[in-house]
Amino acid sequence: MTQRSFIERRQRDWKELEQIIGGGTKELKAGAENFPRMLRKLTGDLNTARSNGFDPSLIERLNRLILEGNQLLYRGKPFRLSLLSDFMFKTFPGAVRSQWRSLGVCFLIFYGLAVFSALLVIRFPGFIHEIMPYRTVKSLERMYDPADEQYLKPREVSNDADMFGFYIYNNISIAFRIFGSGILAGAGSLFMLAFNAVFLGAAEGHIINRGFTETFYSFVSGHSSLELTAIIFSAQAGLLLGWRLFITRGLSRGASVREAGKTALPIIGGSALMLVLAAAVEAFWSSRHEIPPPVHYAAGGLITLALLAYFLFAGRGKSSPAGPKEGGT
Repeated sequence: MTQRSFIERRQRDWKELEQIIGGGTKELKAGAENFPRMLRKLTGDLNTARSNGFDPSLIERLNRLILEGNQLLYRGKPFRLSLLSDFMFKTFPGAVRSQWRSLGVCFLIFYGLAVFSALLVIRFPGFIHEIMPYRTVKSLERMYDPADEQYLKPREVSNDADMFGFYIYNNISIAFRIFGSGILAGAGSLFMLAFNAVFLGAAEGHIINRGFTETFYSFVSGHSSLELTAIIFSAQAGLLLGWRLFITRGLSRGASVREAGKTALPIIGGSALMLVLAAAVEAFWSSRHEIPPPVHYAAGGLITLALLAYFLFAGRGKSSPAGPKEGGT
């Protein structure tokens, strides 16, 4: 094979590739079907040119085309607001609805244990010290005591911006610990969910016993529906991934986890966004004790109703994410 005959035979494809690469993403979309195949042929052309000792300038041209073609093909997609919008109003709520059965079980476990724990502490006040240490109990009391200087502020922070950062770190770390513990066939996520339910319920019961009911409920009413729902979602996502690691339904373990991840990862991602929103409400709204409690209650009720409507109706009639459709595990 001569260099001249080689160039004459392949020159047309090279020019087409140069046109696509020069046109960027728009041209790539137009020739999307053929572009990977053309790149593979170009790699063969480069090997042919090298093995036959063709002109170095030709080899350099082919090598440059391959590098530019690969960069165009594999570069990351630019961020667009439409991607975030699609995730928030299609992918995330669709993934949640597809898991309504297992999520319903997680809600029952969480709120059932929380209510039971709260009633137990109300009936037997000393039981609080079986659940949390004395120092934690006293810190809890100080936070909801209107006469205390740490009223509605964690000890670690001094202003609203610090509180926002503190709540983001605290909430998201809890959610991801619950999610990550699901690797033990989901049992870890269920245990962490139950533990947090008992802890929070006991704290609520103790605050009621101490007479700080109005302070407590006016504070938590605004952000609790966002925060607690996201924590429950995190547990379900961890449960789903952990369960499918062992219950593969005929797939390899890797394929089974990847299939479950199509649903679990949007849920945990959406939960993280919910926790950021909850942290903002908690830092900049819930801690405003100068606002009358009825206003806090009304705002909390509206947020809860908006959250319910969002998961019931957002993205209806549009494509939902691929993944398990059987309502969870």
